[in-house]
Amino acid sequence: MISNLPQDDLPYKVMAIYKFAALPDAEAIGAALAPLCRRLEIKGTLILAPEGINGTVAGTGGAIAALADWLFETGMFGTRLVGAEVKYSYAAEMPFLRMKIRLKPEIVTLRAPEADPNQQVGTYVEPADWNGLIDRNDVVLLDTRNDYEVGLGTFSRALDPKTANFTEFKDYVATHLDPARDKKVAMFCTGGIRCEKASSYLLSKGFEEVFHLKGGILKYLEVVPETESRFAGECFVFDERVAVGHGLVQGEASLCRACRHPLNATDRAQPAYVEGVSCPYCEHDQAKHAAAQERQKQMELAEKRGGAHLGDGAVQAAADARARKRAEAEASRTRNAIAAAKAAKA
Repeated sequence: MISNLPQDDLPYKVMAIYKFAALPDAEAIGAALAPLCRRLEIKGTLILAPEGINGTVAGTGGAIAALADWLFETGMFGTRLVGAEVKYSYAAEMPFLRMKIRLKPEIVTLRAPEADPNQQVGTYVEPADWNGLIDRNDVVLLDTRNDYEVGLGTFSRALDPKTANFTEFKDYVATHLDPARDKKVAMFCTGGIRCEKASSYLLSKGFEEVFHLKGGILKYLEVVPETESRFAGECFVFDERVAVGHGLVQGEASLCRACRHPLNATDRAQPAYVEGVSCPYCEHDQAKHAAAQERQKQMELAEKRGGAHLGDGAVQAAADARARKRAEAEASRTRNAIAAAKAAKA
């Protein structure tokens, strides 16, 4: 739902965070972080790995402030998250279904050990200086995001690697870029994290001057006036908002519930689009199509009941329903027992 309220007046605060830092105790941190987030009723995903932390979560302003205090001051990280890339935005509705703490080998998967942002990264470029850099003719501008993200919006004249996942970025570099030819490469991504690893990877392959947008597209949309912007479209985000625009205001894009592909207004105008069931990007799989139809039906029924269909709310609603049924059954047994007792006395 898109709200007309000022951003600061929206009920949910969203925190996106990442930092490459040595976390050999990632498992212990996760074990402490999970109950804290549950107690604060925060939802979202945080990924922990030996190389750092990455994720996006949402909650009330007070809850997010308490989590930030634990991450940067009172928790188990010590000073290791100093300088972390943190961005805040707001949402009219909770943008996540549940809270997940994930332990992984990497916080952004490239499967290239030579790419180590804790050892070397490219040159950070502040959003205010980005336009000047990408307007230069001797700079190769590269979007390091995946194809479905690029489809919603990107910077003018940026190259699209047409990757389905980040690990394919290595193949794109091998076949399309040449350190002897491409002397200056500027890259960008959603929040900056993929570019940290991508820039480290390019440097390891002999590229001399590698630049990346500090804070990613999200920071650019937050601080650069729309009248000066070189970014066209909306920026895909990995939560129920789907996309944001300038000022980090929720955009117009939606998500196909069958294949999870983001959709713009043109996509939704296609004959193949059926809300909650199919879109122009869906594969023609009858089983998936039937499952999507049933899912949409259940969502509509849940909405009519005033309940939740997915996430922690749905789990709680199901538990409440089971408890009501047990209570009703127990009450029925009690009434029957009393009636039987009266009948025996008569």
